[in-house]
Amino acid sequence: MRFIASLIACVSALFVTGTATAQNLDTQITGRAPVPTRDPENLWYLDLSTGGRVVIWLRPDAAPKMVDRVKELTRQHFYDGLAFHRVIDGFMAQGGDPKGDGTSGSTLPDMKAEFNFLPHVRGAVSAARTADNEDSANSQFFIVFQPRLTLDHKYTVFGRVIEGMDYVDAIQRGEPPANPTKILHAYIGSDNPPPYTAPPPAPVVAAPTLSLTDAPAAPLVVKVPAAGAKKPAPKAPAAKAPAPKAKAK
Repeated sequence: MRFIASLIACVSALFVTGTATAQNLDTQITGRAPVPTRDPENLWYLDLSTGGRVVIWLRPDAAPKMVDRVKELTRQHFYDGLAFHRVIDGFMAQGGDPKGDGTSGSTLPDMKAEFNFLPHVRGAVSAARTADNEDSANSQFFIVFQPRLTLDHKYTVFGRVIEGMDYVDAIQRGEPPANPTKILHAYIGSDNPPPYTAPPPAPVVAAPTLSLTDAPAAPLVVKVPAAGAKKPAPKAPAAKAPAPKAKAK
């Protein structure tokens, strides 16, 4: 009985420790002040063309340089109108490229890597870079659909979606998508952004109709047979199949 009680106590302790570890994934780095989740200076708003506003909690305690870069570009309206050009179902949605093909960035210099303790879990926002250069992050970023912990310490996580993940899930898929989702506007929370406004519906182009009164009159053409020309002989109707013969008895 004592053994069973001890076993239960050990399992309970492991459960509590595991829970605490899971909750501490977003704790601050030693020596840096914690970042409140509702500090408007560290809230990044993305208004999407496919509907809704996504709110991202920026983490200057984990990636201060990348967060500063995102704030600077956002306040320059750099991200307004840019598309999510690479969207892989079950993996991530990538955007922030002015060319829309994943080959470009802003005119600012590339960033040094800031690999940190934040994991690539669902809703994590991370800096995109070239595969052969860890210090090539610039303006592009990606939002993770499903956990991809193999990317930890290889890409710089600088934020996490805290509202509107359902709108992220609705981003159009494709590499590139046929009709890509775009960032209508990006804002920093402390800049007093206006409420989300849905984009106007695309105009419906009706097929042109032509009424009888609008249709031009067809010219009357009368064919006159040439002199001496014979009228074509009328064709005989197709011959009927012969009646079946009666069989001899």
